[in-house]
Amino acid sequence: MANRLRNRYLYTARQKLFAGLIALVVLGVPLFYGIRAWVTPEDRSCAAGVERPQGSTECVGVNGDGYAFGVPGLAEVAGLIQRENATLKPDTYATVAVFLPLTSPDPGMRVKVLHELQGAYARQYRANHESNSETPKIRLVLANTGKGNAHWESVVEQLKGMTDGPARLRAVTGVATSSTEIRLAVAALTGAGIAVVGTTITADDIADGPGHDKYPGLARVSPTNSDEAKALAHFGKVNAAKAILVQDTRNGDHYTDTLKAAFSASLKGAPYEPQLFTSPPDPTEEGTTANTFRQITHLICDTRAETVFFAGRHTQLRQFINALGARGCIDRPFTILTGDEGSYLGNDAQLNRAALKARLTVRYASLAHPDAWRPAPGRPVPATGGSTIAYDTFVGDIARASKKPVPLADGQAIVAYDAMATAVHAIRQATPDKAAYPELADVPVQWPQVKGSLRVQGASGWICLDNYGNPYNKAVPIVELAQDGTQRFVAIAWPEGRPPAESCLPPGKG
Repeated sequence: MANRLRNRYLYTARQKLFAGLIALVVLGVPLFYGIRAWVTPEDRSCAAGVERPQGSTECVGVNGDGYAFGVPGLAEVAGLIQRENATLKPDTYATVAVFLPLTSPDPGMRVKVLHELQGAYARQYRANHESNSETPKIRLVLANTGKGNAHWESVVEQLKGMTDGPARLRAVTGVATSSTEIRLAVAALTGAGIAVVGTTITADDIADGPGHDKYPGLARVSPTNSDEAKALAHFGKVNAAKAILVQDTRNGDHYTDTLKAAFSASLKGAPYEPQLFTSPPDPTEEGTTANTFRQITHLICDTRAETVFFAGRHTQLRQFINALGARGCIDRPFTILTGDEGSYLGNDAQLNRAALKARLTVRYASLAHPDAWRPAPGRPVPATGGSTIAYDTFVGDIARASKKPVPLADGQAIVAYDAMATAVHAIRQATPDKAAYPELADVPVQWPQVKGSLRVQGASGWICLDNYGNPYNKAVPIVELAQDGTQRFVAIAWPEGRPPAESCLPPGKG
């Protein structure tokens, strides 16, 4: 029977032809597409200089042609940057890159990124149009490192390749989080001779100092965590006997590590050991720390503490505030003091505003605030350390960065503007007479001269750098989270306890 069927269906000329065609279709179609895919690889490009890395859906890379990296909220400012770049003639400009996780899904980071780009664009426009025709002109590009700066390495390689040729990359700004990825990126950029100006990096160990020169060419416009802690201590006059520290134990977060070290130094002799929590590997995620904070609030009620120093990121800070607002000892007032991550709270929809009415005061060391350099009844502007004129200039410039008013209470646009101003200052100071632009190596060596009469008149305060690129006695606005969630300026504090002298010359270090 089997032979009869085989002879009937497979061995006639017609059936042989039919069977062969079926086999060709079944085997040939996938083979054709396999060969085609091998000959023509998948197109992973997103825009000029931007592509999706293998295994990622994010568009990562460097672009100054108006590409918004798939983030609708960045389209307006990316378009403004593209329009400004298009006005520049060849061989008349130097390029500055803004290095940020532009596609981060974290809502707080997205707001931060938008405001930083708006501040950077505002200063680019002033440099090109309202600087007495100084040269070179400034081209601005956006460098997206992806969520958590995961793709920093490939972006750094792109930037290295832009130092020669028509781009003439001369500085990188942004680098806005004190993380391991940013530490490695800064080391790689400065190791390649590229000047870097950090906006909101505050970790003490992403900085140089006597006997420590890991990041030659790095400058910062924000005070270190140690300086923030000293400014808070000078302002608050905290009694260590009635204070307690709540700190994150997750390793590798340079912001948190150096903040808890600085707070611990301010709490020498405190009667209570720190209360510990461990945030998720990605601290923007909720994790289970809210449960831990519910327990910690019980233990804080068991102490005589009145002040709580908090060393952690903004997501955990919000969880802690919500938990402390529902504490059992609601009759006792508490003050929470923390670093500049507190600036995210004003835009955090998950913050329980009712907690702030439960005899709870939240104050943080901000990097900048719109009221810091505006006089008010009973609150005159300091005679040194900054100026109303510099801040008013910024206000006029930032109005160009959006059709809608740019929110300034979080300080991000102000600091990014100042970082861009510092980069432009170094580029132009390094440009020889009658030259169109500076050599790459001449820009990062400018930082030791940014002081005294050569300081940068920042909108956040004077930027006077020491020989290692760190700001000296930078103004630290103390900001309070009001009961309605708004961020209310309280006062300017100073790491050295008082404003700098008119000369603004850092003292020698032994």
